[in-house]
Amino acid sequence: MKTDSYLIGEILRPFAGVLCLFVLLFAGYSLTGMLSDAVNGLLPVGTIAALTSLKLLIALEVLIPISLFIAVVAAFGRLQADSEITAMLALGMGPRQFLRPVLGLALGLAMCVGGLSLFVRPWAYATSHEISRRAAAELDVNAMEPGTFYASHDGAQVVFLGKRAGPHGAAQNVFIAKRKGAHIEVIFARRANPAVPVQNGQRSVHLSGVHVYQFDHGHPEQDRSLVAEGLNLNPDGRVAGGGGYSPVAATTAHLLAASDAADIAERQWRFSTGFSTLLLALLGAALSRGRPRQSRYARFGPAILAYCIYYLLCTTARVWVQHGVVGRVPGLWWAPAALALATLLIWCAPSARRVVRRLPFGTEPEMPVPPVHPPQMSWMPAGGQDAA
Repeated sequence: MKTDSYLIGEILRPFAGVLCLFVLLFAGYSLTGMLSDAVNGLLPVGTIAALTSLKLLIALEVLIPISLFIAVVAAFGRLQADSEITAMLALGMGPRQFLRPVLGLALGLAMCVGGLSLFVRPWAYATSHEISRRAAAELDVNAMEPGTFYASHDGAQVVFLGKRAGPHGAAQNVFIAKRKGAHIEVIFARRANPAVPVQNGQRSVHLSGVHVYQFDHGHPEQDRSLVAEGLNLNPDGRVAGGGGYSPVAATTAHLLAASDAADIAERQWRFSTGFSTLLLALLGAALSRGRPRQSRYARFGPAILAYCIYYLLCTTARVWVQHGVVGRVPGLWWAPAALALATLLIWCAPSARRVVRRLPFGTEPEMPVPPVHPPQMSWMPAGGQDAA
């Protein structure tokens, strides 16, 4: 039990470090795509923080398995380099004693990853889609700067301010264009006051010196124009579309009864993440075996290559199922099955080599050694001179 606790601790330390590093890298990568929208006033800071957090929750089902895989390789590589594995083998420990703590830790993390995929993943996708739809309909008009065209995420609304004293100040020469199908509405106002909240929670912008033009490409005779001294405009009034059905945002209960190819691919992906976590941990333990006192980083190259190949196989299998190239059976399960087979072969390779060496045909025949005979010596009677 003490050895199990020691091995689990040796794995958890690099696991925590690698996972934190991956989380920071992924968060930074996600923020780079949204910071420009925040600077331009298209997305509030709270919306960016919420979207980044949701993306991190979705990415954990991939970050946790690869962090565990690297941690197992790093932990056993250090133990091998410091000859601790040799000492444990001398004390009578075998492969089962080494695999027991790895298997226990991997099972616990596999259950966590499975829960993330089955329950947290659809909720995070549905929430992020809803936030994105709201962000497409609501522009932060109070933070807009003059001289820049601000377009919504779906491209259906464009706002341009000619002059403005500063943020939250009145603007001059305001241009607004809205598109809905074949209908286009263009609004020009000489002055626009900042958006202020009203009693029902919505915002209202007061426009002065307004010219409104409405165009219909299909029926030019229905084009209209309007001139008004004042007009109140609700910047949040355009409600984005409800959005189509997305398998990634569907609940697991719904996917269990679905028969569409995209739903089958999403369902099998969610159930496969837990198995992948367990198999990757066992593969890391198998790949970390080496010679005593070799470098602790000697097995990182083959390990990273093996993970890249497996991740490529999983994503390829998922796309094939999603587009109907591969049916429900085998689906994407052939990729985890290939990983399980490769792990088994790597673990059994040393035992197989020992068995082959014991077989008659497993060793090279020895060349016969000719017998060594002592040199022939002949004895003769010694003369007087020889005796002297």
